[in-house]
Amino acid sequence: MHEIFINYRTGDGDHLAATLDEALRHRFGDDAVFRDGRSIRAGAEYPHELLTHLRRSQAVLVVIGPQWATTEELRREDDWVRREILEARACRIPVVPVLADPSVRWLRRELLPSELAWLAELQAARYTPYHSARDLALIGDALLDLVPALDRAEQPPADEPAAGTSNSTTGGRHGTVVQGRDFGGDVAGTIYKGNTGPFNTGPGDQYVNAPRLSGDGATYVAGDSHGGVRHVFRRERDSRRDGNTP
Repeated sequence: MHEIFINYRTGDGDHLAATLDEALRHRFGDDAVFRDGRSIRAGAEYPHELLTHLRRSQAVLVVIGPQWATTEELRREDDWVRREILEARACRIPVVPVLADPSVRWLRRELLPSELAWLAELQAARYTPYHSARDLALIGDALLDLVPALDRAEQPPADEPAAGTSNSTTGGRHGTVVQGRDFGGDVAGTIYKGNTGPFNTGPGDQYVNAPRLSGDGATYVAGDSHGGVRHVFRRERDSRRDGNTP
């Protein structure tokens, strides 16, 4: 359900209406905000859609542009900006005026049509382009106070990672890479915990930091070797060990 209804006049505050729409949807979710230019589908009956969503909303933002209070349209009974505000009043929906520019003065009763004079008694929010992030956050906070249900729909900040586990590997790798911490039950495979050196998971022997010597004799050379290394091995039967000597 659309909790927030944005009321604005085309040509005098519509840019801020779009900015509010985007910022509040980002904070509270797409379904939390109604703005006619985006929310009414093509072919829908315009008056019915406007009034239906307005009556179901929990707060109405009235965007006040520089010419808003003095325009002739606001004094006509068929003006939709005027009709939406009066409908919100009749339905007892909270109305928040949003002054769209630093040049916009606070509303004054004598400058408003008599039916809308009560708007001058409402605390207004102000938006300034050079403090946009701060002002949009304050408007969102004010809406949270008016509509507690928005707290359940509030989205996490974009730079806050979602809860969960993240794993990564770098460099060359072949076969299966597994990262594990605690295991319960049976695990198919081999688990290595707390290893402090290389280990081999394939067939064959492993020799780490030591030469492999086997056979009757061997020559082991470590470091730099300049020139040749020559060695000869002979194996002679020891007759005495064969028991041939008396």
